[in-house]
Amino acid sequence: MDTPAQIISAISGLTLILIVLWDAFETVILPRRVTRRVRLARLFYRLVWRLWLRVAAVVSKITGREANLSYFGPLSLIMLLSVWAFGLVCGFALLLWADGSAVKVLDGNADFLTDLYLSGTTFFTLGLGDVVPRTRLARLLIVIEAGMGIGFLALLVGYFPALNQSFSRREVNISLLDARAGSPATAGEMLRRHSGEGGPDALRALFADWEIWSAELLESHLSYPVLAYFRSQHDNQSWVAALTAVMDASALVIAGASNFEQACQRQAQLTFAITEHTVFDLSYIFGLAPSEPKHDRLPPSELARLRAVLAESGLMLREGEDADAMLAELRGKYEPYLNSLSAHLRMDIPPWLPGPGWVDNWQTSFWNPSGGPRVRPGRVKGRHF
Repeated sequence: MDTPAQIISAISGLTLILIVLWDAFETVILPRRVTRRVRLARLFYRLVWRLWLRVAAVVSKITGREANLSYFGPLSLIMLLSVWAFGLVCGFALLLWADGSAVKVLDGNADFLTDLYLSGTTFFTLGLGDVVPRTRLARLLIVIEAGMGIGFLALLVGYFPALNQSFSRREVNISLLDARAGSPATAGEMLRRHSGEGGPDALRALFADWEIWSAELLESHLSYPVLAYFRSQHDNQSWVAALTAVMDASALVIAGASNFEQACQRQAQLTFAITEHTVFDLSYIFGLAPSEPKHDRLPPSELARLRAVLAESGLMLREGEDADAMLAELRGKYEPYLNSLSAHLRMDIPPWLPGPGWVDNWQTSFWNPSGGPRVRPGRVKGRHF
């Protein structure tokens, strides 16, 4: 390292290696939220997600768009790991070049491309032998890089199963909402289907399950934010939509719903608290400021319709200015954050009541997609054999 260029190369290579290793540690191994704004993984996802959305926008059909977006989560992991691998290879190549390209080649002279080639074959443990180090420092760098290559492979083996398990646990309760709250899940339908005998107890149990689900969602998505980009099996389902429906239903019970006040209100308050915490922290981890929706999800006319639909099932929502003010206050605590998450992830927020002609996913099949006279619901992603 006799020249300034070699010194700069050594510093750059070492810095690049440390940045990649620390970023991989924070992303994969560290089981807690990282609040630092400038991170390689964060910059990667911001850039690649924006590019991916432009590609998805070209697809005109909604099913095609959803299928396109569903590929992003798994593919982004492969791309991020490729970026880390490329960074480590380049970092060690810079260190080898700073050592004066101290390698022996069978044909030709050594240069930076030779160092890059040796670094790449070492990292991926190819061991071709056509380029070999000739100094002690170069040999030490090769040994260290080979060890990192093996560790990188072990990281892949352990990382992907953990993500798949977290994804599967998240999706179980989302699928269970089909029969309990419709497809997509809505607060009005959730309360209506629990208004009969035994309904309050069942709704309390449902809220309790979603209190645990929300806590697991918070912990898993803070540790592995990439899970937020993994989409559900049906294009009319998402974790954002399911979370919205549960928060809406909790808000209605807290604001005052007959049949449920004594049996469910305390559990509704607990569920609302953890889900509120979840949307706060997830919005923060993605750097999303709360934003008001362009259109009110529950204007007075829709609230009146919601009361009428629930009244037909024997469930009365508390009326009056105080009740409306309480419901509006509760909505103001979470809707702006959910709206930001929805806009960022391109996951639609459901209405408070299902639209006309909607049918639950469980009532349909590939051979009978309409479930009878009703329209077809969201298509299952993937092939049909």
